[in-house]
Amino acid sequence: MLPQPTEDVPPSPRRVRPHRRYFARASVAVAFALAAGVLTGCGNSGGGGSTVSPRPTPPNTASFSSQPLPSALASSASSAIASARASASAAASSASARASEFEASVSAETARRAAAAEKALKGVKGGGNARSEVSLTGVPRTQTGGVPASLVTITNKTDRKASYAVQVDFVDAQGHVVETRYAGAENLEPGKREQPIVFSRKPPEPKLTPRLAKAERY
Repeated sequence: MLPQPTEDVPPSPRRVRPHRRYFARASVAVAFALAAGVLTGCGNSGGGGSTVSPRPTPPNTASFSSQPLPSALASSASSAIASARASASAAASSASARASEFEASVSAETARRAAAAEKALKGVKGGGNARSEVSLTGVPRTQTGGVPASLVTITNKTDRKASYAVQVDFVDAQGHVVETRYAGAENLEPGKREQPIVFSRKPPEPKLTPRLAKAERY
């Protein structure tokens, strides 16, 4: 008796599972191999070794300052401005003190002579009769606290005793008279000279230049 053909029976699940596990494991292995190949290729593309650099450690944000940068910059700028203002104020006070000291060094007698010279020049026309006997020399501002000043040299070039009245104008860069000061010498012997100082009461800036305006012998 011939054997009867049997129907195809689906394989038992127990028999398929080992194959499925095998193919799954093989797929994972291939995936890892491909990944390793890609990483190796990247490492070799630069001509170096085949190892891959480890991922850098992210920064520890807990150590960062919580203060916003614009506020920090604003605070720093404010401090710098305040410091600059304080320095400027101190410098101005120092210059004012030096100027006061310089002015105080001028005697009361010189101030009296300046008033007398101004009075004597009231009716004088032109530059006066003694311009050739008077000269001006600038005084360094480092010695005057920044105040424009001029040394007035009055020399009696006559053969008799004489008094002198001098007018000094302080002019700006355009030649405009900004301030007028006076100096004088009384009963100056022939051939003798005196050197009073005239100085401006205006601020150091803009810079002023002293100019001989009048010189009268009387």
